Amino acid sequence: MTESLEARVAAAPHALVIPKWWPNERDPQLGDFIRKQVQALARYEQVTVLLIETSTGHGPSICIDEVDGLTQVRSCYRASASRIKAWRKLMNLLHYRQAAMAGWRLVLSDRGMPSLTHVHILVRPALVAWWLKRRYGIPYVLSEQSSEYLDGTYARKGFLFHALNRLLFRNAAHVTAVSSWLGNGLVKLGLCANYEVVPNVIPGLDRTLPERGDADHFLVVADLVDRTKNVSGVIRAVSQLHKREVVVQLDIIGDGPDRALLEDLVAELGVNDQVTFLGRLPNTGVLDHMANVGSVIVNSNVETFSVVTGEALAQGKPVIATRCGGPEAFVRPGNGLLIPVGDTGALADAMEALVRDHASYDPHRIREGLSSIFGPDAVGKAFLRIHERSLEAVR
Repeated sequence: MTESLEARVAAAPHALVIPKWWPNERDPQLGDFIRKQVQALARYEQVTVLLIETSTGHGPSICIDEVDGLTQVRSCYRASASRIKAWRKLMNLLHYRQAAMAGWRLVLSDRGMPSLTHVHILVRPALVAWWLKRRYGIPYVLSEQSSEYLDGTYARKGFLFHALNRLLFRNAAHVTAVSSWLGNGLVKLGLCANYEVVPNVIPGLDRTLPERGDADHFLVVADLVDRTKNVSGVIRAVSQLHKREVVVQLDIIGDGPDRALLEDLVAELGVNDQVTFLGRLPNTGVLDHMANVGSVIVNSNVETFSVVTGEALAQGKPVIATRCGGPEAFVRPGNGLLIPVGDTGALADAMEALVRDHASYDPHRIREGLSSIFGPDAVGKAFLRIHERSLEAVR
């Protein structure tokens, strides 16, 4: 007789997940891809999520609740407002520690002792996991998604920060990266010798495959931080095509510090009638809108994974993406085009080619095969296997 899912979960490890990024009131999209990974894991294990965050109120607070099928302990601390940077950072670290210990006590009393800790994104969550290993012998797994290991941000930090990161990586039972591009970057930096790739969950694979959409209708989904996402390059490509008398429509979903700059660029280039800013939408809204366009553009300077690329392919939409890391694991002949990073002319050429050849891209073939790698079952089982091996190593 096949064992029930409930019985398997009851017999499985209890994972305490401590993420650096997680959706919240101020940014409902922050770390949504991590939440989907954790929801996938929760299909096969008991999971408790410990969120250690700055407070939106006047002081510290703590609560436990069920959100999106996950048990969450949310422990908040008041951020220091000191103008002295060193003092502010020290006080915030101390407040973070106090909130972490308060959250840990609530986890123990309400959920019991976890089998292992799973950290998503360094550094502070990994410090908590390292302390739990030292104090209780609980092993921890590190999962990284941050682009700072690839864009030079990590390399520019000081010796002590690098030493701390090496300590935390060295003490992890296993390291996972969201792509081989990122994992190889971690190895080159000397942070780990080995890693396993566990990708993000691609939303929308369970949706009915939509119609092709209009060939001249393009979509960008991105945080509007131009030095990373290069949305301005897409707007300039639209302008270049306009000069070639190739008129396309571009929708932009997302928000961020550079929105005003990008809106000014649209006005300056005279493409107001062709570019529409839709602001930030929930994931269901993104997928709904994506279903109606013809193609999706990812023009980033660096991507460790690119959920947007996966979402587009899951909707049967061809993708134009830069060779910026993550999208290269998805995009191949038959489902889209790869272009150099920062090459606006190449982007305009690729957009023109997609308008011309759009009918040759078969939506069914574009979606085919994604579920076996990027579906929630595949991701959840991958993490379960890593957790089981981590626990076997300490028995």
